[in-house]
Amino acid sequence: MAMTMRLIQLLVIISVIALAISRRALASDSDITSDYILPENHTSTTVDASFFTYTGFRGLFDQAPKTFTATKASMDEFPALKGQSVSYTMLQFPPNTLFPPHTRLDSAGLMFVLTGSLEVGLIDSKNILYTKKLQAGDMFVFPKGLIHYQYNADPNLPATAIAAFGSASARTVAVPASIFSSGIRDVVLAKSFKTDVSTVRKIRAGLKN
Repeated sequence: MAMTMRLIQLLVIISVIALAISRRALASDSDITSDYILPENHTSTTVDASFFTYTGFRGLFDQAPKTFTATKASMDEFPALKGQSVSYTMLQFPPNTLFPPHTRLDSAGLMFVLTGSLEVGLIDSKNILYTKKLQAGDMFVFPKGLIHYQYNADPNLPATAIAAFGSASARTVAVPASIFSSGIRDVVLAKSFKTDVSTVRKIRAGLKN
């Protein structure tokens, strides 16, 4: 509970700065005029079903990662998605792990919890925080451009989820990293968060680990 409260407090503190970052020009996938787009390095004139098949998620359920893991199926990993305005990410949460506050510039995200439970939260443009405890079988939508997080608070059980995006390449902007690892001067961050330079440096060091 204490960790959850600290997380909520951190979200509220950084939301104003991070929302400003996320409100840059947002570009969606452009429409295509053909059924699909072949990669530039595609040498064959024929296409078979393998082009439309992705097997990169095979075996993920057999693994038990020790840290939070996000495995993408975007157009970089699955070229057939180019121009199709859709992609997936498999999210694996060991006990007591977090996908830190982040935002996606290109698309809304629709998350489906497969196993375990997850606390999710998002902050809207009015700086209102919405949180929910999700169980296996539940879905939650994260609107485009809004800061959000997912947290497996269970000390013993892992959780897995899959997220679908309305973009073939949904970019992620991690809020802590974008603020504390972007080269902004320590004194500027200290004044912005009403703290001291040593605290800012501790946060920077922690993000590098």
